[in-house]
Amino acid sequence: MDQSFNKKRLFIGSCFALLVTSLTFAMRAKIEEIFGPVTDGGIFGLSKDVIGWAYSPAFWGFTIAMVVGGFIIDIVKTRTIVWAAFVLQAIGAIVFIFAHDKETLFVANIFIGLGNGSVEASFNPLVATLFPKDKTRMLNRFHVWFPGGIVIGSLLAYFLMDKMDIGWQIYVGLLFIPLAIYGFMFLGQRIPETERVASGVTYKGMLDAIGAPASIITAMTVLFLLAINVVVLPEGWMYLAVIGIASLASIVEALLIRKASVIFPIMFSFMLLTSATELVTNQWVNALLANAGVSPMLILALISGIMAVGRYFAGSLVHRMNPVGVLLMSAVFSAAGIYILSFVSSAGLTIMGAVFFAIGICYFWPTMLGFTSEYIPRSGALGLSLLGGAGFVSVAMFLPVMGRILENSGTEVALRSVGLLPVILIIGFAILYVTYRKKKPVEL
Repeated sequence: MDQSFNKKRLFIGSCFALLVTSLTFAMRAKIEEIFGPVTDGGIFGLSKDVIGWAYSPAFWGFTIAMVVGGFIIDIVKTRTIVWAAFVLQAIGAIVFIFAHDKETLFVANIFIGLGNGSVEASFNPLVATLFPKDKTRMLNRFHVWFPGGIVIGSLLAYFLMDKMDIGWQIYVGLLFIPLAIYGFMFLGQRIPETERVASGVTYKGMLDAIGAPASIITAMTVLFLLAINVVVLPEGWMYLAVIGIASLASIVEALLIRKASVIFPIMFSFMLLTSATELVTNQWVNALLANAGVSPMLILALISGIMAVGRYFAGSLVHRMNPVGVLLMSAVFSAAGIYILSFVSSAGLTIMGAVFFAIGICYFWPTMLGFTSEYIPRSGALGLSLLGGAGFVSVAMFLPVMGRILENSGTEVALRSVGLLPVILIIGFAILYVTYRKKKPVEL
């Protein structure tokens, strides 16, 4: 690595960029009650279904930015994507502060989603490039700041809004503090080429490592159309059927057309489920735990705090269990946590379920990226971006579905519905663990 790159400064700046992203998640979880029905204490009177629609650009915009960023980052350079993220997040924060109806909330989330997606598209490969011998551990440490920011945002919401009755616009305005810091940290800094480019892997080699680029992009397009309600399915289970068909198509393309490995298409399919398990539940935490006897924002802070600590110390766990073992453990704990929360009748059970859920979802996102970077390194920045994009388009698709289930059937049914996802993952990761438990990471 060229010593003219300030690794420490670039890594710290990356962490502040992800902090901005995570704060937007915590803020949406809190602001949901402000924009919600007047009968529930809201100001703007939007239904949960409409709020899910207005929030969905934060996820499909994220997906667009990640996928496009993954394809072009080696052409326009990482620096361009970094500064695009900064500008888009700043615009999104400004519009968010002035949001007053479903349309302006929708527009704010478009810019926020595009900015947050650009953060993931640029900083994940940057961290992998800065620490080529320690990818999974450092990606987990980088992603400490996702739950870490949610802890900060949740506690700020509790103390500033719930206890001190400070306006929600001032709360949202706090985004500009970490935004300014990471802008300063990257100002005037040289940023390295991605690991794929530095290692001489061709663009074709990267596509071959993806295995099924045509099927994956087609699948993400269909999921995107579902997310923005261009296509609407009447039953919740049909959304899982779409994911199943997409998985099968990508595996067929990899095996029969490109004669390539199916491991990336499999990880792509799993990412659709791991991200929905984590983020759909967290985004609806106010509604899901409104009657649990504990402040939903404090529960969100508890979940995120456990996630932050777990990710910081992930290195030793990954070393002992390998990444797939960690993912299997995560699926088991997240399923248990969700089902405990679906039966909550007391504050004690709520806390116990939250702890199990937090342990479960803690390692999903960074370990999925770490596994891909270590075992499929030729997939490069595009591989990481496609995984992240898959994760967020899945969340965008499932958010309104969860809103409808909440309105029509209540929290218990909603939680048990999302609880199906980690159960499917338990089976998938168990099979993958048998295959990969003794394999070593691949070096470029």
